[in-house]
Amino acid sequence: MELEEYKAIIEGMLFASGEEGLTTRKLSNLLDVGHKELLSMVEEMSEEYKESRRGITIMNSQGTLHLTTKPEHASYYKKMIDSTGSSRLSQAALETLAIIAYQQPITRIEIDDLRGVKSDRAVQTLVNRSLIEEKGRKDAIGRPVLFGTTKEFLIYFGLTSIEELPPLSELKEQEDVEGEADLFFEKFSEPDLTSE
Repeated sequence: MELEEYKAIIEGMLFASGEEGLTTRKLSNLLDVGHKELLSMVEEMSEEYKESRRGITIMNSQGTLHLTTKPEHASYYKKMIDSTGSSRLSQAALETLAIIAYQQPITRIEIDDLRGVKSDRAVQTLVNRSLIEEKGRKDAIGRPVLFGTTKEFLIYFGLTSIEELPPLSELKEQEDVEGEADLFFEKFSEPDLTSE
């Protein structure tokens, strides 16, 4: 396989891995190349991203690689997030946020089980909006990420602590989730948090 093809595969794998990213060791195993060879390819890709007029770059966080946007374009991403069209959260994101608020810390799989559907996109939206964040890893097979609400969540809803949330029964069945989410957001009735 040619170098350019390896680099294209690395780029695609990093994109597909999303917020989790991939370790350099795992990438070298998946591509069946030596670790030093992989690091050399990644370094070359990073340089290419810097030199070209591209909107993405590779971030290496303690051996885990992530495909990310360039920091120098941050003001434009903030504008996009703050724009009227993207300021509303979907019903799925609202339900997911209510579950996390009451059940934190909680894994994405546990959220999926409570909602009865996949929550990947909703979780990513909430992370992007800084309403939830990683709170560690669960001591279980695969060490899944645990999510919880952020300081921004409290500020957004005018709370001083998570204990100020209105009391709700535990979310046990999928049917309950929509009703619980509606009750939760009815309490705060934020106009820009309603589903479009």
